[in-house]
Amino acid sequence: MTKVIRIDRVGGPEVMQLVDVDLAPPGPGEAQVRHSAIGLNFIDVYFRTGLYPQPLPGGLGMEGAGTVEAVGDGVTEVKVGDRVAYAGRPNGAYAEARNMPASQLLVLPEKIGFDTAAAMMLQGLTVQYLLHRTVHLKAGDTILFHAAAGGVGMIACQWAKVLGVTVIGTVGSDEKAALATAHGADHVINYNREDFTARVREITGGKGVCAVYDSIGKDTFFASLDCLAPLGTMVSFGNASGPVPPFSLSELSNRGSLFVTRPSLGAYMATREDLEASAKSLFGVVNSGAVKVDVRQRYDLADVAQAHIDLEARKTTGSTILLP
Repeated sequence: MTKVIRIDRVGGPEVMQLVDVDLAPPGPGEAQVRHSAIGLNFIDVYFRTGLYPQPLPGGLGMEGAGTVEAVGDGVTEVKVGDRVAYAGRPNGAYAEARNMPASQLLVLPEKIGFDTAAAMMLQGLTVQYLLHRTVHLKAGDTILFHAAAGGVGMIACQWAKVLGVTVIGTVGSDEKAALATAHGADHVINYNREDFTARVREITGGKGVCAVYDSIGKDTFFASLDCLAPLGTMVSFGNASGPVPPFSLSELSNRGSLFVTRPSLGAYMATREDLEASAKSLFGVVNSGAVKVDVRQRYDLADVAQAHIDLEARKTTGSTILLP
């Protein structure tokens, strides 16, 4: 029997139940992974609450790292004994072990441990496409990154410095401001004490930034548009405060012919070629030490409800993992 987290309805953290299931052998194209660590991400909350729908009953979690214990027919990407990690659907990473499409598994470099891998795959691959593909950043650019002390934010601040990009980060406390600064943010704004739009304009001499990266959603979206330079890009990649409400496209033209995009990991990693290229880029900056993955919280899988409570209350910083 294998312990997994299941939900049979959407709602609060209490809907997550730890249950025993029989894990079938991997089918064609699948590999069975015994998890050593599991990633916790805000997107898991969206599935738990029903903001992002999925068939029920079902599992949660999109990120894990562990060892391949068995492979099904036709699998060529991995073999038994490989140390692997993954990020993406199908949901179900909240488990001691699971079967995964082998095409989504990546063999880990020797230097990268399971805790680091489970914490960095979804967040790191997200940063990779945000900085390299959603907007093609170059040395000398200035960006605004919300939630700069979160897992994605701390990786993004470091990676942007590798690119020679100036980072303005927003945070909600002095403790988080110190973390963002320590991880490479050039300017940090505590949005509980300052008007971040006014500060961005002050920092940039009135010019604005070339891109805003916003995982907060409803509470920051329109003020973020006012931080952009003409022809700038608004990258809305999360909804921590709720979905962005409908708005007129004239909001973009009135502010200087702005661009807006709502990217997702699945679209950017849709092919094995894209996944491998992005992972190679991520593994490279982590192996070099240029980007350090800061695992700041660890919870037992059985305590996942508390992990979600802390995550939603914005008590966490950096990356968080679950231990099966």
